Amino acid sequence: QVQLVESGGGLVQAGGSLRLSCAASGDITAINVMGWYRQAPGKARELVITMTNGGHTDYGDSISGRFTISRDNVRNTVSLQMNSLKPEDTAVYFCVAQGPLDAHWGQGTQVTVSS
Repeated sequence: QVQLVESGGGLVQAGGSLRLSCAASGDITAINVMGWYRQAPGKARELVITMTNGGHTDYGDSISGRFTISRDNVRNTVSLQMNSLKPEDTAVYFCVAQGPLDAHWGQGTQVTVSS
């Protein structure tokens, strides 16, 4: 089993920045992708950004280069640097760790961007 613990959410004004972090523990040997999804009220969960162990990155359509992902494969952490935040970025952000057969999710951290 894989455990994911997120931190760093909160309230920020439009145009501001936040950094989210996620630490993975447990049986992580099969994990090859880590990253972030988000879910706004009344909407489906959507991809924000993910990175493979080899450094390949997939981006969601809505972030337009404002967000950056980083991974530390030694410490098994993944971070999300969010800049130029917009009110439409308000959502619960979920850390994800994916292996070939399944995906593991964190509990989510709330990000609220005020206008």
